[in-house]
Amino acid sequence: MAVPVKAARLCRLAGRTVTALSITRRRAVSLPAWRCYTSTSTGNNLQFRLDERTAHSSLDLFKKNTAVIYRMLGLDPTHVPNNPERFRDWAVVFGDEKISGGRHYWEVTVKKSQEFRLGVAEALMSREDCVGTNTSSWVFGYAQRKWFAMTSNKMVPVALVGKPERIGILLDYEAGLLELMDVEKHTSIHSIRAQFKTTLYPAFGLWDGELLTHSGLQEPEGPK
Repeated sequence: MAVPVKAARLCRLAGRTVTALSITRRRAVSLPAWRCYTSTSTGNNLQFRLDERTAHSSLDLFKKNTAVIYRMLGLDPTHVPNNPERFRDWAVVFGDEKISGGRHYWEVTVKKSQEFRLGVAEALMSREDCVGTNTSSWVFGYAQRKWFAMTSNKMVPVALVGKPERIGILLDYEAGLLELMDVEKHTSIHSIRAQFKTTLYPAFGLWDGELLTHSGLQEPEGPK
C-alpha cells in the first residue's frame, strides 16, 4: 500500500525528500545479548544519553551525548562502525536507557530546527524504518510549521500554535500513554494511546538544526 503523499513528504532519506514510498513488512533488528543496553528503567526520573551506536551518519552527538546536530553532508556511512543498532537510511537516534515500565518525563530544547520527531520506539524496531512510520514507534513531530502525532505512518494534526523552544514528553508505560507537554503551563498538549508490550527507548528524528535533551527530571505536578 502506498504511503500518503503528505506523510511521504515529511520523511527524508539521507537529507533528500521522499515523494513516493512503499510499505513492506520489515524484519526487526536482531541484537546480540551482549550488545544490548545494560540499564533498565521501571520507576521514575529516567536518565539517559543519546546512543552513538544507533545514530545515523548525518547526526553528530555533542554535550556528552545529550545533544544532537544534523549535518547535511554527514559522515561517509562506510566510515562509521557497521553495527546492527545503527540507522542507515533515516536520521534517527535512540536514547541509551531501556524503559520497561513506570512513568517517565523528559524535555527537549529545539534550536534552529524546522523538522524533527520526538517520542519512543521499541528496542527491536527495524533500523530500515523511520520513527513514526511503523507499529513499533510513537512520536510527535514538527514539519512545514505544523505539529502532528504519528504512528503506523498515520499522522494526526496537533493544535499547537508556533514552535516552543522547549517541549516535554511524558510516558506512562502501564497506562499506554505518551503525552506532548507544555513545559511552562505543565499541561498536556496532545496524547497518543497505545499498548506497550516490550522494551522501549527514547527516540529522536532530526533533519535540520539541533536538539538538546534534558532527562532525570521530575514529572510536572500539574497546571500552573
